[in-house]
Amino acid sequence: MKLGIIIGSTRDGRSTDRAAKWAATVAGTLDDVEVTTIDLREYDLPMFNEAISPQYNPERRTEGVVKQWLEALAAQDAVIVVTPEYNRSIPGVLKNAFDYVAYELDRKPVGIIAHGSANGAQAISHLRGIIPGMLAVSVPRAVFVPVAGGAFDESGVLNADLAKNPYGPAGALTAMLTDLVEYSKALATIRK
Repeated sequence: MKLGIIIGSTRDGRSTDRAAKWAATVAGTLDDVEVTTIDLREYDLPMFNEAISPQYNPERRTEGVVKQWLEALAAQDAVIVVTPEYNRSIPGVLKNAFDYVAYELDRKPVGIIAHGSANGAQAISHLRGIIPGMLAVSVPRAVFVPVAGGAFDESGVLNADLAKNPYGPAGALTAMLTDLVEYSKALATIRK
């Protein structure tokens, strides 16, 4: 399974990349899982302003960074979105990136890891509304993380107190990865 881990924040001083490193390390230990990090900092997407919604535009031709972003998504069998919670939602840069998506995530599973003062709960809730619009499938389990700057060190290692809690982020990530693998297999048969 090709698993893309999207870093959904581009701001200076972000800690979302720490959570993404942690997820990539854990996912990388699974059999038959190839992990690719997809960092929105590498895709300086303009604000979406296409005249026709991508799914309804048979004449659509993408180029440059938009084409690169969409190709990165299309190459994956499943994705994990790692996002902070900004003002009770997801960052605008992440929503803007998703507005470009047409069929690249069609019938592919999406897992969510969110962090923030409310453990990212509202960001997760908003993503669960956005994901079906991209024709993707949100897996049932998500990972709720307290403020990521305190949850992970610079290299993405989960702090000891959180790591030893079986009901905390570590257990949730293991369960979500199980879902992603199972959903990926099931949805691959549908995509064929």
